[in-house]
Amino acid sequence: MRIQGNVMTRDFSRLTRPHHPIPSFVNDELLAHGLLDAYQSRPAYQQNDYISWITRAKLKETREKRLNQMLEELEAGDQYMGMKYTPKHRTN
Repeated sequence: MRIQGNVMTRDFSRLTRPHHPIPSFVNDELLAHGLLDAYQSRPAYQQNDYISWITRAKLKETREKRLNQMLEELEAGDQYMGMKYTPKHRTN
């Protein structure tokens, strides 16, 4: 984790593929649904994959569908890109 300003962010330096920063429309939806913490708790590769997948859509309808899928998966907490996901619990 890194601190940028007042926000803790994931360290994407170990990703082997290009890093895709979160667009404002995705950030706004995460905030509106109260899912920003759920998103930020996911591994860096998952955050990056979600953003890449959403922003690669050519049609607005497809972007919205993919964004809604991400929101639903974050809400449920047990899925990632349509696959079962079991979060690792961190001990402090």
